[in-house]
Amino acid sequence: MGPSAPPRRSSRAGARNGQELRTYARDRLIESRLTPNAISLMGLLGNLIAAALVTQRLFFLAGVAFVLGSVMDTLDGRYSRMSGKGTLFGAFLDSTLDRVEEGIVLAAVAGYFAAEGRDFAAAMCVVAVLGSLMVSYTRARAEALGVECKVGIATRPVRVAILSAGLVFAKGAGLGDFELLAPAVYVIAGLTAITAAQRVWHVRGELRRAHAEPPV
Repeated sequence: MGPSAPPRRSSRAGARNGQELRTYARDRLIESRLTPNAISLMGLLGNLIAAALVTQRLFFLAGVAFVLGSVMDTLDGRYSRMSGKGTLFGAFLDSTLDRVEEGIVLAAVAGYFAAEGRDFAAAMCVVAVLGSLMVSYTRARAEALGVECKVGIATRPVRVAILSAGLVFAKGAGLGDFELLAPAVYVIAGLTAITAAQRVWHVRGELRRAHAEPPV
């Protein structure tokens, strides 16, 4: 029983040193000239690279670029809150670029399907883009009305994960004899439609409860 005490102290010291290192790195990052807008633009660049790689049929690299670009999209908001460097325009720019980036990559995928003569898959890319926009719009419009609206399954992180898997395991990506790109698009199209409907229903219920609106 006695010899077990030093490892516990060592573990606590290691955790403390790790926390100090993270705090130091965070403080140096905040003191740097890096801005949330710069991170947002880096995310846009990553997604533009992903779209270009899709046009060249380099699906695995496109998936990696898409993941990295999307990670930057998640970091800009957190960095904005953590550093205090956020602005109202920065929040607006972040939301705008999120919509553009998702549309760019799906448009490139639609172009690939169209070139392969897969018209249905190309059309479903359009449905997926529309569904993604509706998921974002319903939340923005609800919040403008004073209703929090984060319900639904096809949030942006979920959509990013599905499309990333589709790109990495697309036909010709080099990770086996897979073809998950079209199924990934179909799943996104279906889930975004369901999520948009979920949010409409949620907002309807919240507004009726808040304002005692008559049923429609």
